[in-house]
Amino acid sequence: MVVTNYNKPNIVRVNAAEDIALAALEGFAEASERAIADKGSFYVAISGGHTPMRFFELLGETETGRNIKWEKVQVFWVDERCVEPDADASNYAMAANTFLDKVGIPHENVHRVFGEIKDYSVAVAEYEETIRKVFGLGPGEFPSFDLMILGMGDDGHIGSLFPNSYAHFDTQDIVTAVYLMSGDFNRITLTHPVICAAKQLFVLVSGEGKAAILKEVFQAEPDEVRYPVHSLWPILDKVKWIIDNDAGKLLDSP
Repeated sequence: MVVTNYNKPNIVRVNAAEDIALAALEGFAEASERAIADKGSFYVAISGGHTPMRFFELLGETETGRNIKWEKVQVFWVDERCVEPDADASNYAMAANTFLDKVGIPHENVHRVFGEIKDYSVAVAEYEETIRKVFGLGPGEFPSFDLMILGMGDDGHIGSLFPNSYAHFDTQDIVTAVYLMSGDFNRITLTHPVICAAKQLFVLVSGEGKAAILKEVFQAEPDEVRYPVHSLWPILDKVKWIIDNDAGKLLDSP
C-alpha cells in the first residue's frame, strides 16, 4: 500500500463518523493524561473542518472530556481562516462553541490565531511569537506538540498546506500565511516541519467523499507538492489514521 522505505500506515478502521469521534476522544484523553503525568502539561494543536466537530462536542459533553485536567492543557490551532473569531468559517469559533466554553480551560491556555488582522504578516508574527513564548523556544527551534489533530481534504491537503502551494517550501518558519486564488478565505497555518515535529498525530478521515483520495494517497509514490499529506510519510510511525468505513471502502480494492 505504501512505497518501500516508509513505515506502513497505522490505520484504525471504525464503522461511522460517530466512532471516529469516540476514538479521537479516547486518544486525546490518554495523550493528555500521559503528557501531564510526564511533564505537568499537555500541548495540543487542533484543526477545523466538518470531521472533528463531533469529537469536539464529545470533549464538551462527556465525562471523559470533563475529566481532562484542562488547567494543564495548552490549546493551539494547526491553521485558521483569515476571518473574525466569531465567523461561521472560524476554526476557533467552532472549538469555542463545541467545547472550549464548556470545559473550564483557563483563558490564558487558549492560543488562537488572530485571523481578523488585515495585515497577515502581523498575524503570523504574533502567532509565532506566542508559540515561541509558551514553548520556551530559542532561535531556530521548533515546537513539539504532544498531539496534533489533523483532517485531510479531498485534494490531499493537511492544515492549510494545499497542493502546489509555495507554503510547503517554507521550512524555516513556524507559521506562514497562505493566499488562495480560488475565492476561498486566505489562511494562516503551521508549517510542515512543525506538523512533522509533533510527538503524535491523529488524522481523522470520514465519509464516502474521501474514499478516492484516501486510496490515491496511500497508493501513490510520495509527492509532497501534489499531495501535502505525504509530508507525513517520513513520520508514519507517529501517525494514527482514524477512518470510517465509508472513507476506507476503496482501500482493499486493487
